[in-house]
Amino acid sequence: MKATIERATLLKSLGHVQSVVERRNTIPILSNVLIDASADGTIRLMATDLDLQIVENVQAQVEVAGATTVSAHTLFDIARKLPEGSQVRIEAADGKMLVQAGRARFNLQTLPRDDFPVIAEGPLPTSFELPATALVQIIDKTRFAISTEETRYYLNGIFLHVAEDPAPVLKAAATDGHRLARVTVARPDGAEGMPDIIIPRKCIAELRKLLDEVDGSVHIDLSPSKIRFDLGNAVLTSKLIDGTFPDYSRVIPTGNDKLLKIDPRSFEEGVDRVATIATEKTRAVKMAVEKDKITLSVTSPENGTAAEEVPGDYSSAPIEIGFNARYLLDILGQIEGDSVEVHLADAAAPTLIREGEKATALYVLMPMRV
Repeated sequence: MKATIERATLLKSLGHVQSVVERRNTIPILSNVLIDASADGTIRLMATDLDLQIVENVQAQVEVAGATTVSAHTLFDIARKLPEGSQVRIEAADGKMLVQAGRARFNLQTLPRDDFPVIAEGPLPTSFELPATALVQIIDKTRFAISTEETRYYLNGIFLHVAEDPAPVLKAAATDGHRLARVTVARPDGAEGMPDIIIPRKCIAELRKLLDEVDGSVHIDLSPSKIRFDLGNAVLTSKLIDGTFPDYSRVIPTGNDKLLKIDPRSFEEGVDRVATIATEKTRAVKMAVEKDKITLSVTSPENGTAAEEVPGDYSSAPIEIGFNARYLLDILGQIEGDSVEVHLADAAAPTLIREGEKATALYVLMPMRV
């Protein structure tokens, strides 16, 4: 194989594929990226961790077609340190790969391409398109609530399912047991009858990075066990989490009759300020809500006390309730409008937070004892 490629093109593509590769691998080939140069001037870069696979095509000048595999992180680090604007020449033969740019030369060890594993997709019967902007919204507004507890592996991703609500919709939800985030979008054509799926956290993170460079729509194909995202130059394929997501609709409160309307920015800043003295362990902030006034307070045995008043629109009976400050800030950070609705019941019941009745996203937060 002999090819020449612009450093910027190589670096950008390697940046995408190398992040799939785990730093520590017991199987050496999984540390490598597959580089496949074809005579039509396309180089295909591919990396996998056996659960997630990314393939990206880049343009290059290919003199001799061929394929090899080389350490993904090493090649990425080399490309990062090469001079800007340089042309990178790569040649592979006899178990070695020569990387040359300007006066720099690197001779790298390679492994045969035939040893490189490929995820067998099998048939992916459900097929539809989603605008990249809708996928970004789904990910950004839910992924902070994905659980990191490995024992509850079925919560380690975003749950996607279709429903009649009463119009056909596609819903995305994530929860860690303390908070829940759900986004609803119109059901795309082709998604009817799709199986309920849980997309793993790592796949979500890689997809979100790639979406920054996509205009238009993303083509999605899926089965009950695999999903593939076609993003134009890049294709991301992932296994899905084999588990049952809990019936989260049961925890979404419907009878919370105490409505607080508040400016999300002043609320967020107030919570952030008083939480400065909260201990790392509890991070509890108390909200005392009375007519058109919210008093935020934190009491820390080590650091002292803090309080701040924030104006709001409230006319129900006074209530005191406590929340984990970080969880509350995560939710407020997703609110884009200039008003947020906080639906309260009592100090022990889940609280519903949303921008308004028509908002695509809603959040549920469990209170804390303070």
